[in-house]
Amino acid sequence: MKRPEGFDATPPPPAAAQKKRPAPQKKPAPQKMPAPQKSAPQKPAPEKLAPTAHRKPARQKRAAREPSPRKRTQADDSAHQARAAARERRRYERDEVRRFTRRSRHRRAAWITAAAVVVTLVGTVTIAVYSPLLALTEIEVTGTSNVDPEEVLDAVDGQLGTPLALVDADRLTRELAEFTLIRSYVTETVPPHTLIIHVTEREAIGSVPTASGFTVVDPAGVTISRADTRPEGIPTIELADAGVGSDVFGSVVEVLLALPDSVADRVDRVTAATNDDVTLVLAGAGQRVVWGSADDSNLKARVLAALMATQAENARVEYDVSAPLSAVIRPA
Repeated sequence: MKRPEGFDATPPPPAAAQKKRPAPQKKPAPQKMPAPQKSAPQKPAPEKLAPTAHRKPARQKRAAREPSPRKRTQADDSAHQARAAARERRRYERDEVRRFTRRSRHRRAAWITAAAVVVTLVGTVTIAVYSPLLALTEIEVTGTSNVDPEEVLDAVDGQLGTPLALVDADRLTRELAEFTLIRSYVTETVPPHTLIIHVTEREAIGSVPTASGFTVVDPAGVTISRADTRPEGIPTIELADAGVGSDVFGSVVEVLLALPDSVADRVDRVTAATNDDVTLVLAGAGQRVVWGSADDSNLKARVLAALMATQAENARVEYDVSAPLSAVIRPA
């Protein structure tokens, strides 16, 4: 089938009109370079850098003023040594200051310690005195046999609730003085709430006959009790016209207190009209002891115990120890 006209391909240009391409030239073969000759290495000469247009002259001068690395190292070493010397100097000065101020520092520490101790003591005492945590809530009474402890507690319970450190000792003495059988007492505080009263009762030394009966007294002559009949187990003290508060009574008491228990238990009656004629009458066979004055009572008591050990309890004899170094035994 025929193509329409105008649709045929453009005809190629004529051969004359076409440009002739040059023929490609061959590259010359590489020439062999001669082998370099070995020569001694030469140090390149330092090249002076020509100042360029963008550098500033000031920066060139600053670079010229910078020290060489060797000089910079020496300067650094010198600065380091200077700093080390300054530190050593400061440390030496601090040591010297401590050495010269050691005494004042120790004195100041001692004052501070003493002040702390005083403050602690004051605080402790204040708490003990005024704090209700240490209030008295319990009272105990010990050592009573003839005295009723309940009566003693009733007499002193008015101080309950008072801090232990503020218990009124004078008031306690007045309250206990009402009990004639109490010779002495000692108080013991047991924190936090207890007060213990240790009582020492009066002990009877003898009974003194009176118009109304017998009065039991202690060594101080204080009346312990009264009775219509003679109390058993207590010797009778016959003082003639002397009273309980006389010197005669004092001599009798001194003699009775010097006796050993083995002899005192056998004494039935003591008679004395003066200070120099104290006589003991022993129970049982009615043995008598001529004592004389109260002088050398301890020696006389030892001599009497030795003499009684040589005699039977029912022997009717009289011991005379008024002169203890020449004591004698007589038949009664």
